[in-house]
Formats: sequence, structure tokens, C-alpha cells
Amino acid sequence: HLGEDLCSKAPEVLLADKEGEPTPSDEVLDEAVPEYQAPGKKSMLAIWQLDPEDVSLVKYKQALLGPLPPIVDASLPNVQVTRLTLISEQAPGPITMDLTGDLATLKNQVFVLKEGIEYKVKISFKVNKEIVSGLKCLHHTYWRGLCVDKAIYMVGSYGPRAQEYEFVTTVEEAPRGTLARGPYVVRSLFTDDDRMDHLSWEWCLHVCQDWKD
Repeated sequence: HLGEDLCSKAPEVLLADKEGEPTPSDEVLDEAVPEYQAPGKKSMLAIWQLDPEDVSLVKYKQALLGPLPPIVDASLPNVQVTRLTLISEQAPGPITMDLTGDLATLKNQVFVLKEGIEYKVKISFKVNKEIVSGLKCLHHTYWRGLCVDKAIYMVGSYGPRAQEYEFVTTVEEAPRGTLARGPYVVRSLFTDDDRMDHLSWEWCLHVCQDWKD
């Protein structure tokens, strides 16, 4: 995504007003799997209580789900996205954004990316209470008011545990060239098969000729 000739291929559609435009989850998921319907849900406790006398099934559930998680604060969301990190061997260090605080402040921060470098996106998150199916991270990238890229990362299904999970994408390449340099606005969404909006935020990425620009 954000390929070499990204800006030259930007669609000739102006960015719609935020209140009237479709959300990234509706727009991208409808394009990807229009006929898909998520399976019915079962709570973690209900799964553990199924056929307790079946020893082999109990062992299978232990291997698949891990130990029954301890009781957690009921006020916590089931999925907490904690960080998004851009990782590149060509970068001075990881570029990390904290997603646990005031997300509005990210609009005023500039994350610099050198043109043409290869990088990966790492998403850190926790699952607190119930199994979540089909987690996805979506990014809509805008350049000068035009939507120039739509990316969807299939993160997967996860059960609750105390430790954070980390998902790392395949290698991406930053755009290069005079026309590709400058500020981009990225609208990101972490969702799942039930189209639950676990976290949505907006951030700014500046593609530069060098890291020091």
C-alpha cells in the first residue's frame, strides 16, 4: 500500500464530510465480503462448561483457549488496542503511537516516514473477557483531500489472556518521488466480524526525503 505512484493514481473524488461518509468498516468490508455473516457467539465461560466430563474435549479446549482467564474488571472493553508501531530496519528506531490516551492529540503529532523505505506495521492489543472473531485493522489514507489508499489487515481470532497480543503485517513500501512527499491523513479502525468498532482514530503521516526533514 502507499505504492510508488500512489499520488498519480488518486481517485478524482473529494473527501466527503465526516458526518455523511460511510465508515471504513462498512465501505471496505462490504467490498471484501459482501455476503459474509458472522457465526453466533458463545461466551468463554459457556464454552468451558460444555461437556465437562469429556476429558479429551477438556484437554482440547485447554490447548486451544489456554487456561480459563481470571475475572477481570467488567467495565473494561473486551478488546483494547494499545499501540500501533511502524517498524523498519532503515529507520533510526520504531515509530510508535500510544493508543491508550487521548486519541485527539494524535492529529497534532507528525509521524515522519522516509520515502521509499520498506516497513511493517505492528498492532498491539489485549483481549480481556470473551473470544473475538475476525479482528481486522483498516486504514484509509488521504492526500490533499483525496482518498489514495484503502488497506485492510486480517488480524485473526483471539481468546482472552492477561498478556498482550502482537500482530505484524507483511512488508509495505513507502511512496517515493517529489509528488509523493508531504502530509497524509490516515483514518484507522480496529473492528471484527460483528463490525464492532473497538477503536477508531485519525493520525498524520509525513513522507519526507530524509528522516531529518
